Amino acid sequence: MLDANALAAIRLSIELSVLATLILLVAGTPLAWWVARSRSRWRVPARALVAMPLVLPPSVLGFYLLVAMGPNGPLGQLTQALGWGLLSFSFWGLLVGSIIYSLPFVVQPLINAFESLGERPLEAAATLRASPLDAFWHVALPLARPGYLTGAVMGFAHTLGEFGVVLMIGGNIPGQTRTISVQIYDHVEALEYAQAHWLAGGMLVFSFAVLLALHTLQARGRRAGGG
Repeated sequence: MLDANALAAIRLSIELSVLATLILLVAGTPLAWWVARSRSRWRVPARALVAMPLVLPPSVLGFYLLVAMGPNGPLGQLTQALGWGLLSFSFWGLLVGSIIYSLPFVVQPLINAFESLGERPLEAAATLRASPLDAFWHVALPLARPGYLTGAVMGFAHTLGEFGVVLMIGGNIPGQTRTISVQIYDHVEALEYAQAHWLAGGMLVFSFAVLLALHTLQARGRRAGGG
């Protein structure tokens, strides 16, 4: 059964995943739009940077984020100057790390959705005297809805299950930085396999359910579009 520590880890992981996903959807929208529509020579390097967490080992990313958040790091010096203290080994440090680590899982679907629009819908909006902002809000965003759905689901699920980055940045503080994956690690390290099975099995079922729901919705969307 799930004890108090496991329930606290689940609650913290859900809060972290929801916040990281919402921030990525909002902040990632202008980035995805620029990467998808810009003709700048910096477009390709920017796209590579977005995808970098996919191939970068979590321990490497976590290490450099920990250094940046430390007392001698640029982010650590900034937060201390603002009176916020250090982000490392805190929930807010986990949030920063989760946003960076889950960046491609949210932004890449948005880029793909904006690229698939083509020029015709925006040109049609322009002929109706819609401003670029109106065309974005009333044409581009509704047509990119499948990309937002995919990004939200994948970003939430990926953040919920991350391990290396959160352990490196947040350590293992009960109720503050101990996530589901770290709690499973603790159970295994203590040879508490029954408790580990409850959490790991729940994550397994959750992951399958998320992917099944996502593929089902995408298939329905394709059929509706084809119809």
